[in-house]
Amino acid sequence: MSPPTQQREKIARPPTAREHAVDRLFKWVTGIFAGFTALVVALIVILITKQAMPAILKYGPGFVVSRHWDAGKGQFGILPEIVGTMVSSTIGVALAAVFGIAVAVFLTEEFIPRWLESILKNVITLLAAIPSVVYGLWGIFVVIPTIRPGCNWLHEHLGWFPLFSTPLLSVGLLPAALVLTIMILPTVTAISRDAIAAVDPLLREAAFGMGATRWETIVGVTLPTSKRGIYGSIVLGLGRALGETMALAMLVGSANVISPSLFSPADTLAALLANKFPEAASPLDLGALMYAALVLLILTLLVNMGGEWIIRRDSTGNVPGKEAASK
Repeated sequence: MSPPTQQREKIARPPTAREHAVDRLFKWVTGIFAGFTALVVALIVILITKQAMPAILKYGPGFVVSRHWDAGKGQFGILPEIVGTMVSSTIGVALAAVFGIAVAVFLTEEFIPRWLESILKNVITLLAAIPSVVYGLWGIFVVIPTIRPGCNWLHEHLGWFPLFSTPLLSVGLLPAALVLTIMILPTVTAISRDAIAAVDPLLREAAFGMGATRWETIVGVTLPTSKRGIYGSIVLGLGRALGETMALAMLVGSANVISPSLFSPADTLAALLANKFPEAASPLDLGALMYAALVLLILTLLVNMGGEWIIRRDSTGNVPGKEAASK
């Protein structure tokens, strides 16, 4: 009997009792680790809720809609921080999505030689290894001085427009969002690149065979086919943006205000926790901070659940080209 025939018969045979036992053991081990992960998350939520209970009982839902934070007077509210978190994260993720997807396409569609593609891929990956505090310093000494003249010009000439209604004096929402864009760019780029690279080459060849140009193939075939992975990269980037702490604490301004201007100082939930936690002098102060942490955790979970719902809904939708084929 030839070796290929023996190999085929070995593959085709039913699993032995030992292999069944190994499979069951592997299933139990992975189940235990999955349950342990869920348990850790539940314990974190319980611990934060327990610590936040004094503030929850005293302030209730009004804590989320109040704009005042004065520990000396016992007034606590995080509405400006919620707005600052959502605005900075939205701007950062929107810019990172545009640039990240563009870079992913550039690195996967053979626009450059393979050796240069490998170098650029490693450089972008290294951006994720830079500490957050270094990004903060870079934002203070490079980003803010670079964009300040243009921002102040916009304020002088278009100050009537709400987004430019204040000058950029030093720190502010826009510098924080720009640095946040660079911080989450590796996440969006890496996952989008893997999703685009996983597209079946036969789809590209079929598009070329039907007379499509390279850009028509990218826009009409490659990106729609890989959009689940691209959506996932954006959701993961948004999750990191919501929880980013040190760089935003250094750049956003820690101002408890709500302003429509992109150049105005603001605050985020993570920056609030980093700046105010050392000052917590009473159980109520600590409870208010833990209440803010609980809100941030819930906000992050809701965003991730929403992203997962979008991805699942898209995965059950129409396959690219299905409608055209049906016609």
